[in-house]
Amino acid sequence: MQLSKKFNKFARNNYMIHRTIRKQITEALDLNKVILIWGARRVGKTTLVKAIIENLPDAKYFNCELLQNKEALETTNSELLAAFLGKYKYLVFDEAQSITNIGLILKIIHDTFPDKKIIATGSSSFHLRQKSGEPLTGRSREFIMTPLSFEEVVEFEDMITAHARMENILRFGLYPEIYGKSENFAMDELENIASSYLFKDILQFENLKKPDVLYNLIRALAFQIGSEVSLNELSNKTGVHVNTVKRYIELLEQNYVIFRLHALSNNPRNEIGKSQKIYFYDCGIRNALIRNYNPLSLRNDIGQLWENFIVSERRKINFNHMRYVNSWFWRNYQKKEVDYIEEQNNTYDLFECKYNAKKKAVIPKDFEKHYKNYTFNVVHIENYWKFLTTKP
Repeated sequence: MQLSKKFNKFARNNYMIHRTIRKQITEALDLNKVILIWGARRVGKTTLVKAIIENLPDAKYFNCELLQNKEALETTNSELLAAFLGKYKYLVFDEAQSITNIGLILKIIHDTFPDKKIIATGSSSFHLRQKSGEPLTGRSREFIMTPLSFEEVVEFEDMITAHARMENILRFGLYPEIYGKSENFAMDELENIASSYLFKDILQFENLKKPDVLYNLIRALAFQIGSEVSLNELSNKTGVHVNTVKRYIELLEQNYVIFRLHALSNNPRNEIGKSQKIYFYDCGIRNALIRNYNPLSLRNDIGQLWENFIVSERRKINFNHMRYVNSWFWRNYQKKEVDYIEEQNNTYDLFECKYNAKKKAVIPKDFEKHYKNYTFNVVHIENYWKFLTTKP
């Protein structure tokens, strides 16, 4: 029996919301590869890997942040590793970036004990990639895990229920422990994540001299979602050099808190080509950072929230279904724009994000003039599910 079939019979019976990438991960375990799972803390990596191995009698889970596991695994002596790992076939190393030289150690386990199947998770892609990248060249398969996707919520409940929760999704986001909970619980949990977990790996591994600058920077970014970001302006606001701002943004992206979109430009005379926009993987985290959980009727940032939600959900659906696309926004010097673009095989899918279904949007004439093979979609509150799910 293939491993994927062995696992998937249990997927629907598990109490947790079924995660789309579970199928791809279990199928990949049939290969002779080390499975690497990246994602921010608290998005459900531990829950997922435990669910994957819970019905296997020959599996072992290691929390690499525990001192006894960390000390035992920080060796390249294959005999010591064999004694510690035992005869288990399936091995999970959770938060593996905590282990010094983890890449070399995983390589030794993979090469010395070829019958063992390995999963390693990490909440900081920069450090786990830095420690595991070169030794695992050709030996690994990578996956990215995000907060829940709207598609996963629909599959867990139904479209009507998920749609009815849309206002709360925009206010409190889709972290697994938050979705569907009371407002007070959601706010408390978001405050806990934002204050205790969001920057944990950055502060632990980077030894930042000014952690308050990081917090001020990400708050500034939270107010600018959907807008072009100026590094010089952020430098002035935070009082640090522009190179420091750039580095901190890269660290936040490598820890899956934010992601960047760059401008599409095939006509440099009239198109803005060097700009970037920044979005959050989760609207709830964004709202926690600016301390605004107000109902939509009391907000003046619905357009920003909606755009962040749609763009982040498209990113999730592409990750979850292993769709490899280039993602952009487009804007010219006359300030005509397209919010979000996906490009694949020289075909462009354009998305204009308008929460209000009555608001009109048209393709900029300058875009029509210079680009062919495109679709144009206006995504609003009355049709968004068509673009955020893969099933009809």
